[in-house]
Amino acid sequence: MIDDLDLGFDEPDRGEKGRHRRGAVRRRQGKSGGGRGKTLLALALALVLLGGIGGGAFYGFDRVQNYFVTPDYDGSGSGEVTVEIKQGALIADMADALVAVDVVKSTKAFIEAAEENSRSKNIQPGTYKLRKQMSGDAAVVALLDLKNKIVNGITIPEGLTAKTVYKRLSEKTDIPVKDFEAAAKDPEALGVPDWWFKRSDGKKLKPSIEGFLFPDTYEIPPKATAETVLKLMVDNFLTVTGNLKFAENVQANRGGISPYEVLIVASLSQAEAGNKDDLGKIARVAYNRVYSGNFPCSCLQFDVSVNYYWELTGKPTKASKDMRREELYDEKNPYSTHARPGLPPTPINNPGKQALEGALNPPNEKWLFFVAIDKQGHSAFATTNAEHERNIEKAKENGVL
Repeated sequence: MIDDLDLGFDEPDRGEKGRHRRGAVRRRQGKSGGGRGKTLLALALALVLLGGIGGGAFYGFDRVQNYFVTPDYDGSGSGEVTVEIKQGALIADMADALVAVDVVKSTKAFIEAAEENSRSKNIQPGTYKLRKQMSGDAAVVALLDLKNKIVNGITIPEGLTAKTVYKRLSEKTDIPVKDFEAAAKDPEALGVPDWWFKRSDGKKLKPSIEGFLFPDTYEIPPKATAETVLKLMVDNFLTVTGNLKFAENVQANRGGISPYEVLIVASLSQAEAGNKDDLGKIARVAYNRVYSGNFPCSCLQFDVSVNYYWELTGKPTKASKDMRREELYDEKNPYSTHARPGLPPTPINNPGKQALEGALNPPNEKWLFFVAIDKQGHSAFATTNAEHERNIEKAKENGVL
């Protein structure tokens, strides 16, 4: 008989309830507010039935009641607890996190409160100071109040090497640089899939974290470790490249080059470009020099890769005009793209989204040369050496060289 009452007290499907879709349980029942009245009616009828059975049936009353009434605390709670709302968390995920530390009494209490508050879709990822044993409504309101959010942010700009990233993170978090270096020794343990570490050019590859520490603004969680911080950055890299369909686009458009090689090209253009408009153009020069067969020995001849090795090994870097020929062609330098054909062993920094996009979809040109020609960082591009020499003269006239 109770089945015929259509009580509707089953826990909602998490796949639907966990999203900010306002077709809530009550709306699916046909009218706003009808669910609560129907539940109270069902409870009353159930009590009559239980009463008819006899006083002993009330032994399980509390358990039965929880099926009809959403378990919830009253008021704004007490004490203090920290809760992390992760990037991309659904409402159901948030509810789980809150229940785990006793902020709310049930996932259902928070989910229903979020569905009734149209602003709940604005809850931001981050770490919050909340109280224990709050009502679902109070918990939603508290998460929307940014005064409760613990802010410990740091911005990592595009083009920094991993070594420089560690220094900046250490200054912000007081985590020793050596801890970041130790954590970075195993990129796959930090979340980089093993398929990234493949090359099509036959060069030996030793997995490196370089290139995977995505530049962005990060909120460092309390009691963070080197591993948790680097994982945040790797996860962001995977999210961005996933949204770009990076691997799929490489496979479709870059003629057999691996995603890792395209990531290396993105890092090279990030280092060489003085202006964001030139990122894709410099990537095109790199591809033409290394893969077209139209440039001597397929050597890249980018000075920035030489500087990268010097920084990596603790030596001072130099401007291109100050580099000696023997330094550029030092065969002991594995990152010398003058002495060695092809791309360097790893990315030489951590490129941003625009550099990644430029390496994915460079202009369809035959450029082999470029040189900065103004103080705003714009470069001029050329197909022949004669054109390139004319561009160099323009750069000198503009006081760039």
